[in-house]
This record gives sequence, C-alpha cells and structure tokens, in this order.
Amino acid sequence: MSKKPVLLEIYQKMFDALGPQRWWPGETPFEIIIGAILTQNTNWSNVEKAIKNLKKAGTLSPEGIHKLGVTELAELIRPSGFFNVKAKRVKAFIEWLFSNHEGKLAKMFAYDLHTLRDELLAVKGIGPETADSILLYAGNFPTFVVDAYTYRILSRHRFIPEESSYDEMKSFFEENLPKDVQLFNEYHALLVNIGKMFCKPKKVCEQCPLKDFL
Repeated sequence: MSKKPVLLEIYQKMFDALGPQRWWPGETPFEIIIGAILTQNTNWSNVEKAIKNLKKAGTLSPEGIHKLGVTELAELIRPSGFFNVKAKRVKAFIEWLFSNHEGKLAKMFAYDLHTLRDELLAVKGIGPETADSILLYAGNFPTFVVDAYTYRILSRHRFIPEESSYDEMKSFFEENLPKDVQLFNEYHALLVNIGKMFCKPKKVCEQCPLKDFL
C-alpha cells in the first residue's frame, strides 16, 4: 500500500474519533500569529491569559505592540512563561513586519509561500514550527506543521526513521497528501490531540484510534 492512502486513512480514523478541531483559536490572523509565537514551551491556557492581557490593554495589533517597549510587552505576556525572551521574539517579528511590509499583514501575505517562509525563518526566534503555524493558520497557505507530537506518533508507528528532521517529516505529509489548507489544518490539530490523549510518553494504545496502524 502506498503512503498516500495510508495517510488519508489515518486522518479519517482520527477525524471519526475526535471530530473537527477548529484550530487555531483566534479572532484575527494577527492574534493567531502572536499566539503561535507565545505558545513555544508552554500550554495554550497560559497563552490565552497573555492574549487576554494584550486585548485588555488595547495593544493586540501590529501598531499597538510596535509602540510598546520590550519591558511593557514582557509584563503583559508574563502568563505565557519565558516572557522576557518571548517579548523580544514578538518585537523582532513586529520590527520585521514594519521594516519589510509596512506593518500590514495583507502585504506580508501577498508574497508566495516559499519566499515568505524563508523571510519568517530569518526573523530571530521564529523556527520552522512557528513559521509554518503562522503560514497555515493565519495565512491559509498549504504548508504542513510538524511538532513533537507528530514526531512521536510517526516514529512509534515506524512511518519515519527516528533520526528524521523537521523538513523530512514535513515533506512526508506534503508529498503524500493533497495540498489542501483545511486538510493540513485539521490533520495537524488531530495529531496534537492524539499525542495529548493517547500517544504520551507512557503510551495509552488500547483506546487510541490509530492502534490498528501499529
């Protein structure tokens, strides 16, 4: 059996078991971008608190954060953890957005996927997972997001070698699935929940929708 039918079957098993994930939560593309940066090394509930603080302060916009000092921003996003580092990362993204795209997401997202991805990866503090999250969830580009849950599930099911890189895992999906934004969106979100619920460091295989693929 080729990889393409297997990946679509895996998707269907997860979707039938868990339903639509409606991810990424955020009222605007900019909120999604900030959430993608803040969620590094923390859980989503902490990010929500930080986002709430930015909204309450009236600063959840490119212009609003552009006017903030790093110290002020750090205090607002304190609930997200590593707030001093993350404040610098958010500011680096905002400075890049204003320097290269006049502070406007519409201008930023007018670029093609590969050019914009390379630009984002050049921004200090934005790695492949964050860049792809921004592109997929905020920009609606067909780029697959890979994370630790993806790696754990794929390697345990022997779909990939244990030494696989981020780009190799990303290519595994993109080369064997239709390039569909909604499919990539749901697929990644479903993998995250499968990882949280079943494919933990201490496995819970008996109830997992993917147990038949072991």
